[in-house]
Amino acid sequence: MEAKKLISLLSKKKLTIGSVESLTAGLFIATLAEVPGASKVVRGGLITYQTGLKTSLLGIKKEVIKKYGVVSKEAATLMAKEGSKILKSDIVVSFTGNAGPTKEPGGAEVGRVHIAILCKPDEGNVKKFTKVYKGPRNAIRKAVVSDAISLIYQKIK
Repeated sequence: MEAKKLISLLSKKKLTIGSVESLTAGLFIATLAEVPGASKVVRGGLITYQTGLKTSLLGIKKEVIKKYGVVSKEAATLMAKEGSKILKSDIVVSFTGNAGPTKEPGGAEVGRVHIAILCKPDEGNVKKFTKVYKGPRNAIRKAVVSDAISLIYQKIK
């Protein structure tokens, strides 16, 4: 799935999109922004690469991160929900994971990624996806963005 198709569908349905990105570090929004006309549907993105921004900017409780870990479906869900309040877009996608090259102490295995997609007005129903990717760091990041574009396209089609 390519970004151009998603931008076209979002435009057709008059929907806006935003992101809260950790391991992708803005790559999702940058990929969408490569498409001419993206500014009609892309609201923006929050890059919360370090844990401290997940707590200070998004307001995710430290206890939640301590209990589930920053790379978890719980963290991804809260990133999407809290990001939605800030971005005020129809769709918010969040990404958290470990693109490697090493497993952090007490952390997720290399390649584990959690994606959460929140679509208004159904904010209580966040779709969560977990996958373990293989390959080098930047290949993982690009694959995650590609998969998210496809997941969002299928969800709103």
